[in-house]
Amino acid sequence: MDDSWLTDTPWQVRLLPNMVGLESRSLGEINTIVIHATELPNLAKARQFAEEIHYPGSQTGNSGHFYIDLDGTVECWVTPERVAHHVKGYNRPSIGIELVHPGRYPNWLSSDHQNWDTPYPEAQIEALIDLINQLHVRLPQLHHIAGHEELDQTWVAASDDPDKKVRRKLDPGPTFPWDQIYTNTPLTPLIARD
Repeated sequence: MDDSWLTDTPWQVRLLPNMVGLESRSLGEINTIVIHATELPNLAKARQFAEEIHYPGSQTGNSGHFYIDLDGTVECWVTPERVAHHVKGYNRPSIGIELVHPGRYPNWLSSDHQNWDTPYPEAQIEALIDLINQLHVRLPQLHHIAGHEELDQTWVAASDDPDKKVRRKLDPGPTFPWDQIYTNTPLTPLIARD
């Protein structure tokens, strides 16, 4: 492991105990950042979820590489040399950044709970911009950015009515300030935005 991700960094390092089970990769493979919302009320709940084992063979779970709390605190839970499980089909070439945000919590898939109106705190967005720019310096081939909802467009049965369908993933959601990210970072959309 490249220790430069763990020392002399502006982020806090709190590696997941199951990180060693994640597949290794070359840093040169990484070209995209995927933005997520935890859809959980706080960082402690996100940590609890990230430590759960969802893949018995590797003894790993679902998590991003970096987490940004509401106050702008940045934590590294998985180093970029590992392939984290954060977005179906796009894990290998990407870094997952999770923003603490309630989203649709706790009724994620209820048909009457799909509105998303909580804004992201400015401190959190400023920390995200700073992190993206720092990652781009370390990984100059990092050119693209996408939202989780752009890469996972699966529809599933609503939890309150199996005859209704809802989007499995909506994050980072309609309150995420894409224009602010594009203006203040060198990354471009992986998928053209309307």
